[in-house]
Amino acid sequence: MNILYGVPGEGMGHATRSKVIIDFLLQEGHDVHIVSSSRAFQFLDKTFPGRVTEIKGFHFAYKNAEVSKSGTFLLNLKAAGKNLVYNIGKELMIGRSFKIELVISDFESFSYFFAKLHKLPLISIDNMQVMNRCKLDIPITKEEKSNYRLAKNIVKAKVPGCDHYLITSFFAAEISKENTEMVPPIIRKAVQDAQISKKSHIIMYQTSSSLKTVKETLQQLPNETFFVYGMNQDYTEGNVVFKPFSEKGFIDDLSGAKAVIANGGFSFISEAVYLKKPVYSFPIHNQFEQWVNAAYIQKLGYGRHFEELSADSLKSFLYDLPLFEEKLAAYRQNGNEVLFAGLQKFLLKKR
Repeated sequence: MNILYGVPGEGMGHATRSKVIIDFLLQEGHDVHIVSSSRAFQFLDKTFPGRVTEIKGFHFAYKNAEVSKSGTFLLNLKAAGKNLVYNIGKELMIGRSFKIELVISDFESFSYFFAKLHKLPLISIDNMQVMNRCKLDIPITKEEKSNYRLAKNIVKAKVPGCDHYLITSFFAAEISKENTEMVPPIIRKAVQDAQISKKSHIIMYQTSSSLKTVKETLQQLPNETFFVYGMNQDYTEGNVVFKPFSEKGFIDDLSGAKAVIANGGFSFISEAVYLKKPVYSFPIHNQFEQWVNAAYIQKLGYGRHFEELSADSLKSFLYDLPLFEEKLAAYRQNGNEVLFAGLQKFLLKKR
């Protein structure tokens, strides 16, 4: 089949997860054309040369290490007109150049509207729909209720009326809407192939806090060694090692870590759970999806959910590592086989 695959440009998790599925589709003999924006476009264009069209996408605005609702609205409103004209041109080009038969959207709007405009079968594959199509079995705090309502409404409006929804998740939730299926998280082959060990270091992937805050906090635990990724730094100061991005280096450090420190990003947390690494999670404020991931990490006993990074909370987290390891030992996932089977079943129906 000729498939159009939409990948959002905000954050690299969508791009790395989508790459796994696109590789699978190509191996199965499908012809895949991809639309994406920003850093995700650059990554996918290098990975699948000749298959990717750049579009203009949605972006978050941040202030003081949290999502700014007003800033995000104004940022995207300012660019809306120009981006719409640009994307219409890309839609016309794709419509004329490729005979698309089916569309897959990873929470991406251009591909969704393309499918609706051309009356094409449409499948959604993402983790976000858990907020709209499932019942969350966690207590939502008073402070997060407004973020929950906002997030749920955005998710509900993003890609409504798909033929089928595949929701990727490291936790179980009761499905509340039809044409919906929950599957385990998408795991990169390099992560599946990693040799799991338990060394003495702790790995941190972090982009929202300042370099100074992270360093000062981690140095309050001088007997621990921290490998920090995501800040585009390459130097060592005391017990804190800042590392530039390297896929192999990152996976080696992750698979050998005794624990991880994360915000609430789905991809990193999912890979940590897959490799059975206890998670210290402090989600970015005003990103309810991250809050949900952190809340389920604590509910399942895979780690702890904290409001911020602090030396005292790190000490309490590390003290309980044996409890988290015991819970993680029971986690089971057979690579991406469940996801691939669900996707194949849908594609066979649409042939």
